[in-house]
Amino acid sequence: MTESLRDVSGDLADRATNVEASIRLQLLDERIALLELEIDQLKRLRHEEGVVSVGDQVRLDLGDGPEEYAVGSVEQAVAGVPTITPASPLGRAIVGAAVGSTVTYEPRRGVRLEARILAANPDLAPSA
Repeated sequence: MTESLRDVSGDLADRATNVEASIRLQLLDERIALLELEIDQLKRLRHEEGVVSVGDQVRLDLGDGPEEYAVGSVEQAVAGVPTITPASPLGRAIVGAAVGSTVTYEPRRGVRLEARILAANPDLAPSA
């Protein structure tokens, strides 16, 4: 009888592990589908000269001198270049903004910062 109780608890633990793995797999499948959709949408967008777009490399001055970033999802990050996601407060402020403009963004409630857009294009060369 004791052995059959151990088997039941083992089966329950195995089922819980399978359910957890199934949920993780579903979440990964959803993330893959969203990324494929995002990539497809980006392929259809054309880069507009002088305006920050998703996929661009941008040079910004956040108050401490020029810094370079990739604009896109974390998965699109360029090696050695920090990434600004379009849904972040800074990303929402710069995507669609013109080069040379100064944008204001709110990284957290009650804190407003400015960023000057110095350059933006798909092939931004590193600054010296």
